[in-house]
Amino acid sequence: MSERDEQTGYDAHAIEQKWLQAWDDLDPFRADDAAVLSGEREKRYALTMFPYPSGDLHMGHAEVFALHDVISRYWRFRGYEVLNPMGWDSFGLPAENAAIRGGEHPATYTYANIETQFESMKRYGVSFDWSRRLHTSDPEYYRWTQWLFLKFREQGLAYRKNSPVNWCPNDQTVLANEQVLADGTCERCGAEVTKRELTQWYFKTTAYAQELYDCLDDLQDSWIGKVVNAQRNWIGRSEGAHVTFEVAERPGHDITVFTTRPDTLWGATFMVVAADAALAAELVDDEQRASLEAYRDDVRKASDIDRLSTDRPKTGVFLGVHAINPVNGEQIPVWASDYVLADYGTGAVMAVPAHDQRDLDFARAMDLPVRRVVDTGEDDPAETGVATAGAGTYVSSGPLDGLSDKEAGIRAAIDLLEERGRGTGTVNFRLRDWLLSRQRYWGAPIPIVHCPSCGEVPVPEDQLPVELPELRGADLKPKGTSPLGGAREWVEVDCPACGGPAERDTDTMDTFVDSSWYFFRYLSPRDATQAFDPALAQAWGPIDLYIGGDEHAVLHLLYARFFTKVLRDAGLISWDEPFSAYLSQGKVINNGRKMSKSLGNGINLGDQLAEFGVDAVRLTLVFASPPEDNIDWADVSPVGSVRFLQRAWRLANDVTSAPDADPATGDVALRRVTHRTIRDAEQLVEGYRFNVVVARVMELVNATRKAIDSGAGGADPAVREAVETVAILLSMVAPYVAEEMWELLGHAPSVAQAAWPLADEALLVEESVIAVVQIQGKVKARLEVAPDISAADLEHLALADPNVVAAIADRPVRKVVVREPKLVNVVV
Repeated sequence: MSERDEQTGYDAHAIEQKWLQAWDDLDPFRADDAAVLSGEREKRYALTMFPYPSGDLHMGHAEVFALHDVISRYWRFRGYEVLNPMGWDSFGLPAENAAIRGGEHPATYTYANIETQFESMKRYGVSFDWSRRLHTSDPEYYRWTQWLFLKFREQGLAYRKNSPVNWCPNDQTVLANEQVLADGTCERCGAEVTKRELTQWYFKTTAYAQELYDCLDDLQDSWIGKVVNAQRNWIGRSEGAHVTFEVAERPGHDITVFTTRPDTLWGATFMVVAADAALAAELVDDEQRASLEAYRDDVRKASDIDRLSTDRPKTGVFLGVHAINPVNGEQIPVWASDYVLADYGTGAVMAVPAHDQRDLDFARAMDLPVRRVVDTGEDDPAETGVATAGAGTYVSSGPLDGLSDKEAGIRAAIDLLEERGRGTGTVNFRLRDWLLSRQRYWGAPIPIVHCPSCGEVPVPEDQLPVELPELRGADLKPKGTSPLGGAREWVEVDCPACGGPAERDTDTMDTFVDSSWYFFRYLSPRDATQAFDPALAQAWGPIDLYIGGDEHAVLHLLYARFFTKVLRDAGLISWDEPFSAYLSQGKVINNGRKMSKSLGNGINLGDQLAEFGVDAVRLTLVFASPPEDNIDWADVSPVGSVRFLQRAWRLANDVTSAPDADPATGDVALRRVTHRTIRDAEQLVEGYRFNVVVARVMELVNATRKAIDSGAGGADPAVREAVETVAILLSMVAPYVAEEMWELLGHAPSVAQAAWPLADEALLVEESVIAVVQIQGKVKARLEVAPDISAADLEHLALADPNVVAAIADRPVRKVVVREPKLVNVVV
């Protein structure tokens, strides 16, 4: 830091306190619904993922909020009416666990953290509209979560079915996947987790599988490609056929499988059923039943990820029955194994071991036959142990023998199955229905009453919300049932339909339900009459840009898309997708590794803000890299950011011209830099290259300082124009110093309410450019030429330059490559 910087009086923390109070008084970021509804101003809806209130803000929050604020402030400068709300995803398991440990109510932990984060967010200077603040754990919010659940149920999109769940035999309770540690034990007590069948609630996401898949084509150009691909892979659309096999020992009992390769049916040498599927129990003969039950007990201890691992040894049990292959009449044995999942497809697969590696590994483990039916030119899988999955010539395939067209083979196999009534061409999806039941306390109760006479009865709308009972500490510990299940006074109610004794549903909803529609509630967060105002949804939606992390690139985005399509079909909105554009930011790491307490490499955001100030931290994060890349905090320099901010601030102190001075009378060279910076910034912000915007502002600061120190001084109107431009552009990243500069320049606050400066097209035209002349790739001359010089004229000037003539000497010129107006390459 130079002596002059030390004497400037720049005090980051004092400036922060000053402008925090000013923003509270001015309320400059409140969105105006009327301006959008009337068409007075075009809208922009800027959304960043709302946080979970676990402790204070961390470096990841700091990065995403800084990036998000660039675009939301830019839109405001450009004259749009900007909706930029914030709230908290405040239900969830961590608060419940904290309440058990501390003997308190989860709300105590939750709302204390919310207030801590709220104060930190305000200090961080993000342009949020705090009038729309919401918390998903407020009854005023989850009332409408419950209302939406009931609407989904009315449309046949919410239902109950039996499914396997994680079960802790010690605590006698169901565990969510996140409560099961990597070694398969319960995070609460350390007991080995098993599987258990339980009736649970689902949303029928599969009803929208095709549309969820198809609409990704429309998002390809406005979402980051890896996010679109992650969505596609999760939905997993595949074309193939449903094939029906008859069970030989039980005439009339059929097994249906889905396959993308019906053309390989002649190579099916056995069938595999998911060991934990009801189908396995139905098929097994009496002699094998005990073996199956023992095997199922082991299978229940494994996670789906473990079961699908290619490294997992293949195990199974023969069910004692055979399936009849519909294309050749061959009887093949039916096995149960853990590498097939009960809730994927039909829970059964036809095994073609020569052409599927998992099937081949199972065949080799169980000494089952391997028959090649597609000759790919590779060695026989029965000998190599390596399955061949490519196309080739059909062999041992009946009517397909000799054919080498894969698509024609698939079509011929489907035609044969349909002709025999043993199969149909179809589309299948990897996507499964959304399991939303959670056997925990701190979530939105499912608004259903179970009556012995009436069955499932929805809670009447005028009785919503179904509020949580007052449970805390030990009351939240499992007692062989969920916490709500143990609250008998709450559970036992009169049936809304018949008035008889009944019981409330004791499940709460997955917190993904809360976050699948929160962006609608922001539109009218205080409306007690409806979940959201359809007129406001139509005016503000869809969201113009959503910013968040890669960890939510699949489920959260998928569920929000699903909710949007259901609400559209309910007539509440007219648009198909919630997020027109999606930007995924990288992570903040330290010394090349993810931050963690165990590694001792965590960076405390509060400490960074205390040492360097908010503006410097924000500037460092934005300048460090493109938004999608990781930032290694060990490689960046908040100290350098502080020094740059001091230099920018000092410019405003040096300006002495009047606010209404005509910049056209000032330094033309500086004005050219200023207006090129304005134009570059527009293109860079809209291309999400925020780090390069900062670089351009730094260049403008340097050019302005040079102009002042070289004799123009602070009285030059072009200097004022440049410094005003710096203040406006810098406010997108460093709002405090920008506000201070704006005030020093004689303008009323807030700089956030200023208009974007207009680039003068005449000043963007370059009067001359530098053309580089190379010989054999080495620079020999630099020529100042007109921007519109012709190739012929540029070549003539280059070859006539004395330095070029001397370098060529008497060597013949073989070729001259001209890239006017900036390059001439001479080959001798």
